[in-house]
Amino acid sequence: MSSKDLFGVILAGGVGTRFWPLSRETMPKQILKVAGDDSLLQGTIKRLSSIIPTKKISIVTNSEQAELIKLHLASEVKEKKSAQISADVGFIIEPFGRNTAPAIGLAALELIKKNPDAVMAVFPADHLIKNIPAFKRAISGAVIAAREGYLVTFGIKPSSPETGYGYIKSEKKGEKKYGSVNGRNIERFVEKPNLVRAKKYLKEGSYFWNSGIFIWKASVILEQLKVHTPSVYKGLKAINEGRDILKAYKLIESISIDNGVMEQAQRALVIEAPFGWSDVGSWASLDEAAKPNKEGNIIKGRVVDIGSEGSFIIGSDRVLATIGLKDIVVVDTPDATLVCPRNRAEEVKDMVGLLKKKDYVEHQRHVTIQRPWGTYTVLEEGVSYKIKKISVTPGKRLSLQSHKKRSEHWVVIKGQASITCGDEKIKLKKNESTYIPVGVKHRLENLSKTVPLEIIEVQNGSYLGEDDITRFDDDFKRS
Repeated sequence: MSSKDLFGVILAGGVGTRFWPLSRETMPKQILKVAGDDSLLQGTIKRLSSIIPTKKISIVTNSEQAELIKLHLASEVKEKKSAQISADVGFIIEPFGRNTAPAIGLAALELIKKNPDAVMAVFPADHLIKNIPAFKRAISGAVIAAREGYLVTFGIKPSSPETGYGYIKSEKKGEKKYGSVNGRNIERFVEKPNLVRAKKYLKEGSYFWNSGIFIWKASVILEQLKVHTPSVYKGLKAINEGRDILKAYKLIESISIDNGVMEQAQRALVIEAPFGWSDVGSWASLDEAAKPNKEGNIIKGRVVDIGSEGSFIIGSDRVLATIGLKDIVVVDTPDATLVCPRNRAEEVKDMVGLLKKKDYVEHQRHVTIQRPWGTYTVLEEGVSYKIKKISVTPGKRLSLQSHKKRSEHWVVIKGQASITCGDEKIKLKKNESTYIPVGVKHRLENLSKTVPLEIIEVQNGSYLGEDDITRFDDDFKRS
């Protein structure tokens, strides 16, 4: 397959709420390792790099998640040489998420600048595909159709009456061959059905699960956005003319590519996917990513089990003991535990909504947060105080910063710290401490090239949110 005009686009702006409590806003599903040694995103990049040169693959995400993803891919490169491919991927960054239509439109603008005839192969970041040779053949056929001006998507032949997927109804006649695969015109898209309708779709035979994978020319999708979603196109046009992207995005409609374009498009084509596929959408589908034991259980972490069947039991650092579970999901993390029947795993997203409503931070972050310079772990938090354990990677330093509403007290527990506090520079070793007053510029640095620096930080103040940071200088170019 000639790939001169072919570019890969990976959509990586979601959180994956149905995988809570492992997935959080600060640990989205695509960077979880639910299927082997690679994260879902890493697996997607590897899969595409066998078809498209890595330098022609772009990740589309919002500004908040871009930092997390870059950090994740950088750590993967450091851990294993096989992850080096991730270092070459590009980023197309939205100021904030506006669903898939604006994200795809923004990517199309960028690709047309590189090649006016660019063909976009658009993939979600969190899918599993098992048959790679068949996947390559299917992409090759889809590119042929895309070059003819079609909007192409892949449909998955249903194996069960699934209510967690959207469906595509294809026309029964007019099938046409593209390379080694067959395409049919799309009659309509269907939202996630109830069980009765899902059974009907399975029986009828002309319905497919909507894979969320698309192939089309960048110029064609932009024209379709202009026709069907004028609000999105108007914002994209403003960005293309050099206007402020933040202002433009505030005016852009939040809409999916399915609702905005595919449901109205005349030249939309569905190709039955010949490759094994799963979007690992919820805990109920985990057995598509990992192999159950002879009792039908998937067990990970420090778990001790007696007599459970058909259950997913995921532990963390502490011991998790289970007895006689049947078709139950148990996921334990340091700060939250999920227990639910497998057949109600789709409702985890509703639970996350409830956590948000109650203003519980556990929907948003884990107790340990990764940063470009290392990690921090919240040990305890209360009214007007917060205690953290901060670990700074050898040779790294935090930004030069100040806080408007809190002071900080630092105690070194491992390594040696170099500290800037106002006009003063000091060095502290284990068991030594210092105080950072409210409003004073300060910086923490690990001068060692081999030993991590660990400190205990005690914050005091009227507001202790992570957004109370004014940065004056930052090695990682954060605002």
